[in-house]
Amino acid sequence: MDTNKDELQSEEEINLLDLLRVIVRRKKLIIKICVTAVVLSVAYSLTLPNIYTATARVLPPQKEGGGGISALLGQVGGLAGLAGGALGGSSDLYLGILKSRSVADAVIKKLDLQKKLECKSIDETRLALTSIVKTQAGKDGIITISADNKDAVLAATLANTMVAELGNRSVQLNLTRAGSERVFLEKRLDLVKDDLAKAENSLRDFQEKNKMLKVDSQAAATIEGIAQIRAEIVAKEVQLASLKSFQTDESPDVQLLKTSIAKLRNQMGSFSGNGAGDVIPAVGNVPNLGLEYARRLRELKTQEAIFEQLKKQYEVAKYNEAKDSSSVQVLDDAVVPAKKSKPKRSLIVLLSAVTAFFASIFIVFIQEYFDKMSDDDRGRWNEIKASLMFRRRQN
Repeated sequence: MDTNKDELQSEEEINLLDLLRVIVRRKKLIIKICVTAVVLSVAYSLTLPNIYTATARVLPPQKEGGGGISALLGQVGGLAGLAGGALGGSSDLYLGILKSRSVADAVIKKLDLQKKLECKSIDETRLALTSIVKTQAGKDGIITISADNKDAVLAATLANTMVAELGNRSVQLNLTRAGSERVFLEKRLDLVKDDLAKAENSLRDFQEKNKMLKVDSQAAATIEGIAQIRAEIVAKEVQLASLKSFQTDESPDVQLLKTSIAKLRNQMGSFSGNGAGDVIPAVGNVPNLGLEYARRLRELKTQEAIFEQLKKQYEVAKYNEAKDSSSVQVLDDAVVPAKKSKPKRSLIVLLSAVTAFFASIFIVFIQEYFDKMSDDDRGRWNEIKASLMFRRRQN
């Protein structure tokens, strides 16, 4: 057994030495192949133009905290969520805007990229822009925009223009939504103004006709409470109508509003105990006149409460429309790069040399095999070559 192991080890050593001998014997060929590959890779890398990369970093707008507009929204009540839905907080959303055709076309037009990139059509220019501008979002939410170009100045200009168009487009989307909310509330306010004027006139006429009848303090307080609840219901119904314009009935926000409205209606019903919410408190010693007066007073107080709610929300909508609530924060402007980012010529030459070395090793072993091929194997090889040549001639 020991003798067999020694023979096996000896054969392995001999085989390894034989392989090394083949390499040494044909080292000139290996050197020639490696030198040729290095020369060609150097020549090729020198023909490649220098590419410069300019990078800009932006932070998407974050959701507002507890101060400023949020404090005003907190005073609005049931409609607080209507005008508070500005774009913000999601890096994926802004990456989508950056990759949109509208942003690409705006950048292409502003920088005349079709001419600068020597593209034949706008579609080809868009594809070229996609290949030279890369965007990504980090875990911290910061978006990085990188632009590659042979012209370092153009690379920086391109990255900064992408940032500018991102801000313009996001603001435009936000203002469009804020504007639609303002118009929606504006129309609703016009209707409420008319209803309020009618309620005021009705109560005034009734008082003049019946010598300024008034309700007692308890009845007035109850009417005030009813009016406030009805105003909350109307406010939430307006918000629900606005949400349904861009969300489905299955949306969590829509479902939450429906639940809130149902609770307020139940609260209204608890005043009378019948769920109808049409309670009228006792008024003085003139039942019929008091009842009519309480109804008209309730209508007036309700319209006043509704008008107050909508007026506050209207001011919030105008504020959102006027302010730049969705502009991105530029952390780093793209600057003109002083050094190229690619091609990495040394890496190209190194990889070419390594690849050529292993390829040359394979070639010399193939040559060694053919040189030591037996007569039978050589005959088979000649038959294969003849068959290949015959087929080539037939073709």
